[in-house]
Amino acid sequence: MNAPRTSKYTSLTYCISVALFFLPVLYFVEETELIPELPSIPDKIAETIPDFTDILDVELKKQTFFDFIEPIVDDINADILAQRERVFEIRGKVSGNRELNNSDLRYLSTLTEIYEMEADDYGSLEFLNVLLRRVDKIPASLALAQAANESAWGTSRFAQSGNNFFGQWCYTNGCGIIPMRRLEGASHEVRRFESVRDSVESYIHNLNTFPSYQMLRRIRQQLRQQNLPVDGLSLSDGLESYSARGLDYVDELQRMIYSNNLIERDNSIL
Repeated sequence: MNAPRTSKYTSLTYCISVALFFLPVLYFVEETELIPELPSIPDKIAETIPDFTDILDVELKKQTFFDFIEPIVDDINADILAQRERVFEIRGKVSGNRELNNSDLRYLSTLTEIYEMEADDYGSLEFLNVLLRRVDKIPASLALAQAANESAWGTSRFAQSGNNFFGQWCYTNGCGIIPMRRLEGASHEVRRFESVRDSVESYIHNLNTFPSYQMLRRIRQQLRQQNLPVDGLSLSDGLESYSARGLDYVDELQRMIYSNNLIERDNSIL
């Protein structure tokens, strides 16, 4: 007896049925391979300077300016506060008469160079306390008020062409932009920066290291010792040397901080 012959159409139908059965599974596997789960990527702080001259609404211009500068200030302050926390840990070792390891000593050596200090003994509490006076944040309220004041709310050619938002000078030929109203015989230029972040970093570094701003650093240290907030209004009293206008400049900064409610931005990072 011959075995029943299978129609070619029956075989074709069977194959199609099997394929349709596994198709959802195959599709799922293919989609999974094509679209793997990606790790989260932190948002990058925008560095393209908005064209502030095109923003005619005053309040919108201010808000745009503050929202552009503040994340950069906060990011740099966060790095500094991390450094400060490490110095506190090391100071705790010294206070407890524990020996500092090579990693601690290398870290202190690096910070000593960054913050332009000299040290004979990294294990001295006196040295560590002076270092902590320098390794600290600049409140956002103060940085924002100075940036707005020095850059004419981001519209100055020094800000637009040189990323310089704080009126910082340099003294090497070609290091920056020559001011149009520079006095005859003067050699300074308004420094040109590669990025806005570089400008903010340089500004904060200046306040934390230059002898002219010792008063600002001492005010900040006193606030820390009294467990009071480090705010821009208080620290602005130490900026009389920042401008040739002296106390008038300080008064103007304080009015800007008050009128724009900038103190509220000081607690954006802790």
